[in-house]
Amino acid sequence: MCLKCNVCRLLPVVVVCILTLLPHSLLGKPEEEGGAASSARLQRVKRGWVWNQFFVLEEYTGLDPLYIGKLHSDMDKGDGSIKYILNGEGAGTTFTIDDGTGDIHAIQRLDREVKAQYVLRAQARNRLTDRPLEPESQFIVKIQDINDNEPRFLDGPYQASVPEMSNIGTPVIQLTATDADDPAYGNSARVVYSILEGQPYFSVDAKTGVVRVSLADMDRETRENYTVVIQAKDMGGQLGGLAGTTTVNITLDDVNDNPPMFDQRLYQMSIPEVGPVGSVVGRIWARDRDVGVNAEMEYSIIDGDGRDTFDISTDPTNLFGIITVKRPLDFESKPSYTLKVEGANTHLDPALRHRGPFKDVTIVHVSVEDVDEPPLFDTPAYYVELSEDAEIGTVVKTVSARDPDAANNTVRYSIERSSDPEAFFYMEITSGALITVRSLDREEVGWHNITILAMEMSNPTQISSAQVAVRVLDVNDNPPSLTHYLEAYVCDSSLFVPLQLIQTVAAVDRDEPLAGQRFEFRLSPETVNNPNFTLRDNQDNTAGVLTRRGGWSQQDQTVFYLPIFISDGEQPVHTGTSTMTIRVCSCDHEGNVMSCNAEAYTLPASLSRGALIAILACIFVLLVMILLMLSLRTHRKKPFLCDEEENVHENIVRYDDEGGGEEDTEAFDIGAMWNPREAHHHPPGKVRQDMLPEIESLSRYVPQAIVGGVGGDSNVHGYVLAKLLDADMDACAPPYDSLQTYAYEGEGSVAESLSSLQSGASNTDHEYDYLNDWGPRFKKLAEMYGVLETNAAPMW
Repeated sequence: MCLKCNVCRLLPVVVVCILTLLPHSLLGKPEEEGGAASSARLQRVKRGWVWNQFFVLEEYTGLDPLYIGKLHSDMDKGDGSIKYILNGEGAGTTFTIDDGTGDIHAIQRLDREVKAQYVLRAQARNRLTDRPLEPESQFIVKIQDINDNEPRFLDGPYQASVPEMSNIGTPVIQLTATDADDPAYGNSARVVYSILEGQPYFSVDAKTGVVRVSLADMDRETRENYTVVIQAKDMGGQLGGLAGTTTVNITLDDVNDNPPMFDQRLYQMSIPEVGPVGSVVGRIWARDRDVGVNAEMEYSIIDGDGRDTFDISTDPTNLFGIITVKRPLDFESKPSYTLKVEGANTHLDPALRHRGPFKDVTIVHVSVEDVDEPPLFDTPAYYVELSEDAEIGTVVKTVSARDPDAANNTVRYSIERSSDPEAFFYMEITSGALITVRSLDREEVGWHNITILAMEMSNPTQISSAQVAVRVLDVNDNPPSLTHYLEAYVCDSSLFVPLQLIQTVAAVDRDEPLAGQRFEFRLSPETVNNPNFTLRDNQDNTAGVLTRRGGWSQQDQTVFYLPIFISDGEQPVHTGTSTMTIRVCSCDHEGNVMSCNAEAYTLPASLSRGALIAILACIFVLLVMILLMLSLRTHRKKPFLCDEEENVHENIVRYDDEGGGEEDTEAFDIGAMWNPREAHHHPPGKVRQDMLPEIESLSRYVPQAIVGGVGGDSNVHGYVLAKLLDADMDACAPPYDSLQTYAYEGEGSVAESLSSLQSGASNTDHEYDYLNDWGPRFKKLAEMYGVLETNAAPMW
């Protein structure tokens, strides 16, 4: 069998065919001629074919199937009795064989880059019997490469970076192009590199594909991004070779090659004088053409008269300088400051220090704006100690506040209401004197924390405050008294013997002397010779109650009262008396109390229990009726004025139509004009309903020296002043003071006119003693205008 191929016609390759002829007696000889003798004549013979490789070019583009080669057996006589069979890779799909002639064709396009060779098996069989004429043999079809693939950059486009100001030849990136062609066959896969775009800034090594810097001192601040196009060409770059390109985007990395520079040589800033410590005045910026860490700045105040008043720091971006207030400002003390500020880079490149210095200096002028500030106290808090027996009108403390502004406006003082709810103190509005207007009691209130307000007269919105802590010092003004054990007992037996202790008592005093309490106990003078009990002072602020006898009996007496006299040891000495109740009780043999009740009251024999219940029921009904009558009387509407006779002196008569006499009047209540000290002396049951019950509190804000005076006019004048101050301090107080107009009054009355109008034209000597003769209806007028007795108390 012989192999022939068309490759022999294309390439100088000789396929040697070794022909081995097999005896015809082995092919189709009948068995009857065999037998044992014929079997003995069978022997092993050589194969009739051998293979070599088939070579075929890839990418065949013809219309007819590509002829690969031919299979032929020596037994083939050309009569069609032999059938050729092809098996293996691609048999029947990629390769076909003519089973009669043994011609092999490719029916699909072959691509070496997909599959470089195919392994096939061939066999010759008898077409009639399908018996193999020769053993199956294997051969290889190799696909021969042609330059059909261009070089490719698999990872493109590329991103690369290089520091600015790099030297010539500094490598940037290495590129590698791959060619799918066979590198072992010709120059199809030999690649060379060249640069198509990006000169003169960059270059590429033709063999290695390394991109390098080809221009010195490239400046990022001038141009930052570059686009470089690189080409890879096979066939060693010869004409006819295939080429591929890629793009490299190159960025220049920043280096610190530019010093910072302020935008302005002089910055103007301002801030109100009330700006708190830490408030921002403004910001400055030393611009740097570099970026990132190379542009980060550090600012400092290196000179100027505001170095101790202001501070500067870098913002979180490390670019800007923030100027802040370091100490409180005062326009009146210093209205402006000058700062010399330096900004310097924090990250320096040692290789570029020759481009420095990497810092700059500017001047900042800060103006302090004047603000209307509230009054300023000489100290924010005051501490005062005041004895609790201080007289009303005592000046506790004189505070002082001033207007810190240049205008120096007048300051007025007052007490913040909530800090003195019970109004123990009064603030003199102009002098700032804190005065007591009520008696102090350390045992009730030991500390008074007063808030004083200071307000500018020209601008009431400007208010400041200060605290006055008043400590009330103790004065020995409280008597001592027993604390506990105000009751004791003795047994109605002989268990108690003379001078036996039945109770130990102690005392308490609301005062707190500095040296501590020291009490003295003794029996009151009237019980010193008490035959039943005595008292022993233990000299430790306790005392013991002792019996003077024994043999107590409930039948004789059930209760004894023992007054105990206690005195403290402070000056002035105060004493107190407490009464101890000592009961006679029934006790057991061990002295434990069994009962302290007195013998039950024995009812008369003639009074039954039912009668007693009836008596109690009647008493209860009587009490209910009395309470009901009192309730009805209380809720009955009462007239505003009391008896006319009692109140005639409290009415000012106004006559709108003259001549009406006393029958034509309008009562006007002047009860509010009464001297508050006289308001307490009304007889019991004569309390006026047209006067405020708290009339005495109207003068609590003014010392008695101001209210007091000589004569009725002084009393009224002083009270009006007190009333005016009270109204100034309490915006909710009703306006009791009013203005009245008087016409000529009393014409037609038997008493004539009581007005002083036109009295100057009369020659009458205004004597009103005759009013005493007009009866009880004019009694009050007689007391007001007549001559009083020398021992009579003044009405005002």
